Amino acid sequence: MKLAMLLPYSNRFSEAVDRVVQLEKAGLDLIYVPEAYAADAVSAMGYLAAKTDTVQIGSGILPIYSRTPTLLAMTAVGMDEISNGRFVLGLGASGPQVIEGFHGIPYKAPLGHTREAIEICRKVWKREEKLTHDGKYYTLPLPEDQGTGLGKPLKIITHPLRPNIPIHIASLGPKNVELTAELAEGWLPTLFMPDKADLAFGDALTIGLSKRSSDLPPLDIVAGGMVAIGDDVKQYLDFGRPNTALYVGGMGARGKNFYNSLVQRYGFEQEALQIQDLYLSGKKKEAEAAVPLELLEGMNLVGPEGYIKEKIAQFAEAGVTYLNIGPIGPPEEQMKIVEKLKEIIS
Repeated sequence: MKLAMLLPYSNRFSEAVDRVVQLEKAGLDLIYVPEAYAADAVSAMGYLAAKTDTVQIGSGILPIYSRTPTLLAMTAVGMDEISNGRFVLGLGASGPQVIEGFHGIPYKAPLGHTREAIEICRKVWKREEKLTHDGKYYTLPLPEDQGTGLGKPLKIITHPLRPNIPIHIASLGPKNVELTAELAEGWLPTLFMPDKADLAFGDALTIGLSKRSSDLPPLDIVAGGMVAIGDDVKQYLDFGRPNTALYVGGMGARGKNFYNSLVQRYGFEQEALQIQDLYLSGKKKEAEAAVPLELLEGMNLVGPEGYIKEKIAQFAEAGVTYLNIGPIGPPEEQMKIVEKLKEIIS
């Protein structure tokens, strides 16, 4: 098992980068840079590549709708080059609130768009022939009746450092998880509860893996949660309440919230609906209080060292290959946590 982490929050980006440099020394294997609807992730990843030596740098995530598949491929080639082969292309569909609200692009057919985007990226990277694609959602070159008719097949000028750059997909819904298991090198689930993962994802993973090409490596699963190690740290579980309530209650409309559906599949049907009702009614504190302690304990690693070892074994048994952590505490404490986790998993 390896260690992954989201770019640490800081008031200044330079401070976050300095912490990544230290985390790299402590043993961090993979750092993901988020984008959502903040500053673009690519600029930050380029800067990180120049400041680090060994840690893998992943986009966490680049939405498939806001960039063309070819641009995603080009970005990956550039990032892989400047990082000397340390780049991971993290992709996801995001959600209609961001894609339609912030980008003004219809949120339609996420599975089809994801599948074709991956196919196009891999064609670009292999550079075996000029790029053409005749799909349902993307056609390259653009047909004459949709443009000037002057488009022609092209091959990327730059020779990619690697013809197979790893693709990690953030997915939660059964069909999207199935596609991830079939096509991607890695899977990025959110709100992952290892002891109930089979209940929520088992069938989808089995179906997807049955379709997986033998040319692909075993699927990496990148999942985890908050980490606090000690005999008197259980109160830190409450730190997870606001974020969990936000995702389960506020990330999407009723019937269109992937996180709410996931928590229901874990067996918390009534609790998930209650959290959503409260959150969408503006009662955020009440929504936070309604998050079940069992859910918080299941998703996170908070407790004495012996308990942490048991939880790590639980994540490993669920197939997790990269423990995706959110260490609690000031920078110095976070470094100690990474060092201790590295010791445990080694």
